[in-house]
Amino acid sequence: MGETMSRRLKLQLGGDADMEDRAFPNPFPDYEAAAERQAEEPPCSRTPLSPEELGLPFHSDGKIINNFTRRIQTKIKDLLQQMEEGLKTADPHDCSAYTGWTGIALLYLQLYRVTCDQSYLLRSLDYVKRTLRNLNGRRVTFLCGDAGPLAVGAVVYHKLKSDCESQECITKLLQLQRTIVCRDSDLPDELLYGRAGYLYALLYVNTEIGPGAVCESAIKEVVNAIIESGKALSKEEKKVERCPLLYQWHRKQYVGAAHGMAGIYYMLMQPAAKVDQETLTEMVKPSIDYMRHKRFRSGNYPSSLSNETDRLVHWCHGAPGVIHVLMQAHKVFKEEKYLKDAVECSDVIWQRGLLRKGYGICHGTAGNGYSFLSLYHITQDKKYLYRACKFAEWCLEYGAHGCRIPDRPYSLFEGMAGTIHFLSDILAPEASRFPAFELSSSQRDTKVQKDY
Repeated sequence: MGETMSRRLKLQLGGDADMEDRAFPNPFPDYEAAAERQAEEPPCSRTPLSPEELGLPFHSDGKIINNFTRRIQTKIKDLLQQMEEGLKTADPHDCSAYTGWTGIALLYLQLYRVTCDQSYLLRSLDYVKRTLRNLNGRRVTFLCGDAGPLAVGAVVYHKLKSDCESQECITKLLQLQRTIVCRDSDLPDELLYGRAGYLYALLYVNTEIGPGAVCESAIKEVVNAIIESGKALSKEEKKVERCPLLYQWHRKQYVGAAHGMAGIYYMLMQPAAKVDQETLTEMVKPSIDYMRHKRFRSGNYPSSLSNETDRLVHWCHGAPGVIHVLMQAHKVFKEEKYLKDAVECSDVIWQRGLLRKGYGICHGTAGNGYSFLSLYHITQDKKYLYRACKFAEWCLEYGAHGCRIPDRPYSLFEGMAGTIHFLSDILAPEASRFPAFELSSSQRDTKVQKDY
């Protein structure tokens, strides 16, 4: 190609220097190397090689080996102490799940889930009470608005059998709905600040408490508002045939999970959202296919439809967020092309996912590690469990790689709390879920409690 390489292709391929500036070279051998060692072992060998000797952090049944479990537990304890000390100087008015106190409440709720230690649930309650005293009414989503504190509060109170307090939180959560469904509202549709973020709050409450906690009609109203908004922009942009549901944020058509179409389509495909099959097939599916066609040759995705630079490999922008909508599309539509694309995303994340930005979940190594756990759920291929464990191993050296320090270094989505959340999910990978994004499965939660 040489000098005749097009500008677009140069941008898509990116430069090695740029990739090195954003991610560390992955120092770990991939799963195939360990699998080959296992295959080469003589069948008549008296003592089969242990997982440690094979370089594997788990047994043949997928259960994490004791040594790796102890390392993770020790690191979680250490990071929790650092986090609590650091939070003494955190912004007292930031009650969001993204960077504030609701995110810390979610972390302790997660630790309660994987250990059944009541002290973690009570610690979560402490942070919930703090957030509920400081609701400001300015934003309405789970991650960045009042819906997050109210939804988490409802769940924590429910687990403590404080039904009156739980119901009060749900009532206040539903009072936010007028803003969401108002046709004159300039509210966006994306996950962080828009309707999809409020929809997640409703689905989260129903998933954690029970399907009747939020009435089906309330969910349907929000879903309809999201769909009508997507149809309107698609018509305005003359893309009805190619992309029936089109979305933008600040006049830019983002692709990723945080601000873009991937996060919105992902929420619409959740079973708890109860979107009818005709809408899924005729509107959501072709829109996902339109997004898929914007993929770079590397397997990564652009941050927006107008961006031709293959740089970002984050949950918020790039393959680590898009992979979730592809996996969900595979579940809903039963077509292998979506799983194939998800696997290609995972290869990009493995190669370029140890981020210099840090260890967080929005744009850090832990968030990228969750993509492997989710792919392991649907494939049961231990290659992806292995990759998740290796990203966790990287996180065990928290602070040793010279990563950038985030603005909110102890928060759930930017900082240390998110890394702790990811490490705790490695202890019970079958039950893992990306916080404030993936919804739980009662079957998985039962398994966690049985194992721990």
